[in-house]
Parts: sequence; structure tokens; C-alpha cells
Amino acid sequence: MKVLMVGDIVGKGGRRSVIDSVPRLREELGCQLCIANGENMAGGGGMTVKCVNSLSHAKVDVVTGGDHMWDQKEFVDGISAFSHVLRPANLNVLQPGRGYGIFTASNGVNVGVISLQGRSLMTKVADNPFTAADRIVNEIRKTTPVIFVDMHAEATSEKVAMGRYLDGRVSAVLGTHTHVPTADDQVFEGGTAFQCDVGMVGSRHSVLGRAVDPVVHHFSTGMPAKFSVVENEIRLHATVVEVDAEEGHAYSTERVRRDWD
Repeated sequence: MKVLMVGDIVGKGGRRSVIDSVPRLREELGCQLCIANGENMAGGGGMTVKCVNSLSHAKVDVVTGGDHMWDQKEFVDGISAFSHVLRPANLNVLQPGRGYGIFTASNGVNVGVISLQGRSLMTKVADNPFTAADRIVNEIRKTTPVIFVDMHAEATSEKVAMGRYLDGRVSAVLGTHTHVPTADDQVFEGGTAFQCDVGMVGSRHSVLGRAVDPVVHHFSTGMPAKFSVVENEIRLHATVVEVDAEEGHAYSTERVRRDWD
């Protein structure tokens, strides 16, 4: 079976691209399940009920989060309405929502999905993701060996370490957060697919989905600037992982890039 992982969705332009492109991509690539990171889809920061509902026709089965999970205050209460939206599992247990789940793919296979947040170079506090991964993977494997991990983290070293740590125990560890796709997609010796970062669904004429001039001004002068989201010239980045549905081991990975205007 094949699973499509879509990178960080940025703003309205990113959402519109996913709504239009993902159904066709799933058919073209033969994918039975789609996971997408949605932590930036509400104006470039966080999620809202309206944003999540807008993906209802996009054939996105699971929406994962990250360090911007609660940027939109309404979603603190709103997340409870969505069983397919995951916040990082290693956040404080008192925070709403859940960090993992088991979802049924279109071919009837149960797929475990875990959302994790890194700690290195991250401003938002989270518990140890390795400890959380151990606990959750052991629980999910009682039901299915097909497990996908969205490792939302800044440091590539932490992402690689997580991939190596879970090699042979999960089907894939795919990174998000930096918005720049990496060329290190591979299948480790134990059968776990890995990529440091899947990339984003955002403007190709931008700095990580934000307007170029304010970001350049900030870096060149050190002065604050408003980083507005660019909503046109959208490029979708994703990764397809082919998995043995019975054993849970990955066969291959394929990076996907599509321009949408």
C-alpha cells in the first residue's frame, strides 16, 4: 500500500492547493491514505475549525500539528470536534486533543499515525519525544504494524536520531516544520522510511511561505517586520511511502512536487 504525506500547509493558498491537488494526486500515485501537517494553515499560524472543515473534500485522512498548534485560541476548544486532527503527543497531558490514532485506509488497512514535536532549538516546551514514541508505538503495534510518525522538529540531528531510534518499529518517520524539503529520503536497514523534512505547501516566491521583502528586511537590519503570508504561486511538496501492509516495513519513498496557481 501507499501513503501520501503532505508537508506544512501554509495559509489559504496552501489549503486551496491541497483541496484541489490531493484527490488527483492520490489517484495518480495510487495512495490509500493521506496525512498532512496543518499547523500553519490558518493565516500562517495554527488551525481553526473552519480551516479543518475546508479540507473535508480534499481526501486528507489525518491532520497533524506542531509548535503553532494553539496559535488560534478558538482551536483549544475546537480540536475536540475532530478525531482525525492530532496535536503533538508529547505535549502536556492537560492540553486538549490527542497525539496519535489508528485510522482505516481506503484498502481497509489500519494505519497508526503519531504526531511528535522536537525539543532542540524549539521555543515551545514539550516532553521527551523519544519516551513518548516508545509508549505509543508499543500501544499501536498491538493493533497494526503500519505506523507513520510526523516528527515536527527544527534540528535535523534530532529528526535523524528519531528515525534511527524507531527503525524497524514503525513504517516511516517523516519530518516537518522547516518548510524546506530535504533530499535524504531513504529506507533504513530495519525497514523504516525516513526524510528530514517533507517541505511545505506554500508560495514558491516567498521565504518559507512569507513575503520576501519583510523577511529580508528583518534579517538584514535586525528590525521587526510583519511577515505576511503569500497566497499565490503555490508549490506542493509531499512524500509517498510504499509499505508492506502485513509487516509494516517500507519498500520505497518518492518525493513529490507540484506547482499550483
